[in-house]
Amino acid sequence: MIRPMRATFQAMLALALAVGVQVATPALAQDPPRIVIGAGVVEPMKIAVPSFIDEGGAGDYAREISNVVISDLEGTGFFSNIGEEAYISRITSFDGGVAFEDWKAINAQVLVTGAVSVAGDRITVKFRAYDVFNGQTLEGAALQFAGTTQGWRRMSHKVADVIYSSITGEGGYFDSRVVFVSESGPKNQRLKRLAVMDYDGANVAYLTDSTSIVLAPRFSPTGDRLLYTSYETGFPRITLMNVGSMERQTLEEQPGTMTFAPRFSPDGGTAVFSLEQGGNTDIYALNLSSGQLSQLTNAPSIETAPSFSPDGSQIVFESDRTGGQQIYIMPASGGEGTRISGGKGRYGTPVWSPRGDYIAFTKQNEGRFHIGVMRTDGSEERLLTASFLDEGPTWAPNGRVLMFTRETSGGGGQATLWSVDITGRNLKQIPTDGPASDPAWSPLLP
Repeated sequence: MIRPMRATFQAMLALALAVGVQVATPALAQDPPRIVIGAGVVEPMKIAVPSFIDEGGAGDYAREISNVVISDLEGTGFFSNIGEEAYISRITSFDGGVAFEDWKAINAQVLVTGAVSVAGDRITVKFRAYDVFNGQTLEGAALQFAGTTQGWRRMSHKVADVIYSSITGEGGYFDSRVVFVSESGPKNQRLKRLAVMDYDGANVAYLTDSTSIVLAPRFSPTGDRLLYTSYETGFPRITLMNVGSMERQTLEEQPGTMTFAPRFSPDGGTAVFSLEQGGNTDIYALNLSSGQLSQLTNAPSIETAPSFSPDGSQIVFESDRTGGQQIYIMPASGGEGTRISGGKGRYGTPVWSPRGDYIAFTKQNEGRFHIGVMRTDGSEERLLTASFLDEGPTWAPNGRVLMFTRETSGGGGQATLWSVDITGRNLKQIPTDGPASDPAWSPLLP
């Protein structure tokens, strides 16, 4: 079952390496339009993205690429696309002049023009994003991408990433992947397998079959490996997978133990996880090259869900040492830890932002579950969601969006994937074929 899927995923990885970037030199805008994320209520910026021009052999690619760019930008909640029915003038040539007064008249703040050409299995996409008011190209927003036709959606995401970054000043996140647990069967007897998809739910590929339960997949910092918990041996064991070759290995076992909740260090050389032995659960670190195992916590409580700070110097984790789940931070070398969560309720599944400024978590209080964020000292706690069951946040590569699992109540309840930005205003479901859980975001693709 895995063998034919392997070829599909290998092709995707090869594509990731095949996309090249050529930079055009744009004119600088004097007062470019800006969106400041987290600066209060932001009125969506009006953009116009006419269908990209077919410069030879592009067929439907030109229209579909512009549609994906629109979907990416509108999906952030910060942009509102102006439909073509409102256009006064048309873009008929990529290198032709732009009648900026016509775009001002329909209140477009940003205009995106593009062109696509195809020769054999090669595709070239070029675009410009204009500040309509000043009639100038946004700084850095004139690029050309080239790759295989299979990678047309990736190039669409790259276009959107550039525009998003140019206007917000934040890193992009559209050209990324998400690994998750794909579920099937009744709620009390779910079959689970690992799957990977584009951040928006497209291009799904399956990495394992459903013969054994899999949980908590996590990407390496370079996106070429996964750690996850597998019940293939009958007990929870941490497995390391190379996503290119699909080869996998179970990390060193200790008789009579269970291992779970793994995560990579920022340099990818160490795995941290929970190990249960004799009814006690502590956090351990394993050097993936040498096999050296180090115990980081030593307490009679349950210590789990470790996550490194981006610089690798600290680890945030969950512990019930005070009688209920709370969040602690300790040095990467281990230690007692300092509690940072202080509100009512229980806190779990902490994960450090790739920017280092926030820690995301799951909170349970008064019968409701929440996805929230707090500063690394526990201050400025902010709850972003509320539901019957929200859990397991994962950060987008830019540290400004979270994805998580939401499960509905009752015997027919199902797990689905959702995303929310750090303002809490832009909450939306991620489309998947059937129930899905345990998402983990990749870094930006190369």
